[in-house]
Amino acid sequence: MKAISSSFDPDSVEWRRITDPNCTKFRVDFEYSLLGYDLPSGRVEMLLRYVNGGHCRPHRHIASSVTLVLEGEQFLQEMLPDGTTRSVHRKKGDYALAPADAYPHDEYGGDDGGTILLSLTAKDGLLFEYFDENMQNGWTLSLEEFVDSWNSGEVYGVAPRASGTTTAA
Repeated sequence: MKAISSSFDPDSVEWRRITDPNCTKFRVDFEYSLLGYDLPSGRVEMLLRYVNGGHCRPHRHIASSVTLVLEGEQFLQEMLPDGTTRSVHRKKGDYALAPADAYPHDEYGGDDGGTILLSLTAKDGLLFEYFDENMQNGWTLSLEEFVDSWNSGEVYGVAPRASGTTTAA
């Protein structure tokens, strides 16, 4: 196991920012901080912070996940198999446990943002599947790719065919 940070205090961790100016339906703008990982067990823990009314990229969790809202709020719009959507709203202190292969979703913070602790277990090594703003053209991100990007000082999850669309600020 490798601990990157001994604290989940948002004021004491290293944050990396992701934006995507090519997304026009909503503003992709969020920050994340890797807290620790264990490659052999497929586990990773991170903080995610929604900033300036920004959203995460559209994605689904391939790994099972635990979510704890530390500050503010978290909103999800899940895309269900029948074409409908389901809204999820979590507030400070709310906890959620989700199995692997979650529904694709749009995720963002409340009016005052939000910070969550996210713990993922990827038995097959895959963490996320990302999509373009139309929920198409998916690509996956593995735990190893995520950790390698952190260790090299880069941001994670850039689509191989859309290299350069994601920036660190």
